[in-house]
Amino acid sequence: MKGFSETNLKYMKKWVLYWKTSPQVVDDLENAPIFQIPWGHNREIITKIKSLNKALFYVQKTLVNNWSRNVLLPQIESGLFERQGQAISNFDKQLPAPHSDLAKQLLKDPYSFDFLTMHEKYNERELEKSLVADITNFLLELGEGFSYVGKQYKLTIDSENFYIDLLFYHVKLHSYVVVELKTGKFKPEYAGKLNFYVSAVDGILKTQQDNPTIGILICKEKSRTIVEYALKDITKPIGVSEYVLTKQLPPKYKDTLPSIEQIERGIGDGYE
Repeated sequence: MKGFSETNLKYMKKWVLYWKTSPQVVDDLENAPIFQIPWGHNREIITKIKSLNKALFYVQKTLVNNWSRNVLLPQIESGLFERQGQAISNFDKQLPAPHSDLAKQLLKDPYSFDFLTMHEKYNERELEKSLVADITNFLLELGEGFSYVGKQYKLTIDSENFYIDLLFYHVKLHSYVVVELKTGKFKPEYAGKLNFYVSAVDGILKTQQDNPTIGILICKEKSRTIVEYALKDITKPIGVSEYVLTKQLPPKYKDTLPSIEQIERGIGDGYE
């Protein structure tokens, strides 16, 4: 056996002392999830998190999603525990239990799009394009169970075409999920439009095997009171969240910096 350096031995002692007061771990040692994730993950969790409840949350998420350490650390730093299930929604009213509870847990508030680099005056289409271009990180931020269906998804109703920003299918909820993006502040009319899209997906795409379609509106900022009034008489299950985006480039630099594709080509040329 190996790994018994002085530093690691100290971490082992710290790890035992950390978890020994957790009933969820001590009462069922054979099945405790802390034994099912890598030691490096355990070290990061006990070092960066004080709350046992929060630590166990990240242990379970790591186990369910098979997170690498490079994925786990950004989730801790972005405060996933605090953001999970915090969005404003009407799920309790519009979805039956326990489906409503599961649906609430898939929402975050805010969503962190810090994996994107945007200029200061971007619009919804640019944001959507960037999220789709980096769909792997976007799906990771949305959470487990989301399957990407398409962007600007066309629905034809009475000879008119309508386009959904982003359409997903959630494999655990067995529901279509309509996502609309807004780069400004929430407005009540946004809820009405999303309600229409959710109704259309229910009528056109949903089958008897699917649960009701869910709508998620992700905007730059919102007033909780205005959102609650807007959702009060909405008939479809809708949640409203904010997003945060800190990596913005001044417009004057955006066109002068190489794209990821240009960088990759440059690296490739260097090895030919």
